[in-house]
Amino acid sequence: MLTEYKIKTRNPELFLRVQKGHFATMHSHTNYYIDVTTQKFRMSEAKAVAKEIVSFYRTNTVIDTIICLDGTEVIGAFVAQELTEANFMNMNAHQTIYILPPEYIGNGQMVFRDNTSPMIINKHVLIIAASVTTGKSALTAVDAVRYYGGHVVGVSSIFATVSECDGIPVTSIFNPHDLEGYESFKPNRCPMCRNGEKLEALVNSYGCSKL
Repeated sequence: MLTEYKIKTRNPELFLRVQKGHFATMHSHTNYYIDVTTQKFRMSEAKAVAKEIVSFYRTNTVIDTIICLDGTEVIGAFVAQELTEANFMNMNAHQTIYILPPEYIGNGQMVFRDNTSPMIINKHVLIIAASVTTGKSALTAVDAVRYYGGHVVGVSSIFATVSECDGIPVTSIFNPHDLEGYESFKPNRCPMCRNGEKLEALVNSYGCSKL
């Protein structure tokens, strides 16, 4: 049976829930499931995450628009609130920060409609994700922002295994150094599979489905 435990910080509202086992994501197999559900949907935890994200950008980055991947809109709203209250610099005419969830078409391509693309064109865009592991989802967002004429100023997440995405810095609150023995493999190179260890669950940013 899987056991959940917390990776704690000095802030009691800022922590990481994890389970150890054999899990499959869309792009990899890993020995940890990182549960960010309450960080995305519980107000106090989302606000704590937002404060930490803002600390990476408060003094030196212009932000006009926040794109929220993986259902991180609540976090994105708190990030915008923190930056606005701090009189954070932005360049758009309304002197505010736009918060956008992505829209995907059938092949996984991210698109912005005529009514939302003006929030990207010539704007300084921060991308927020629940996690950045293989970096493929973040790269899709980076490519989309560039296609629509925006300038990506950073990618930030609760957990990340990479420090950059196509030249864009990736900041995160937690990383593999916080998880003892963390490993991630391409599905066809997973040693747990080769050893006959059955998958315990399918996981993604929305949750966990046990097998």
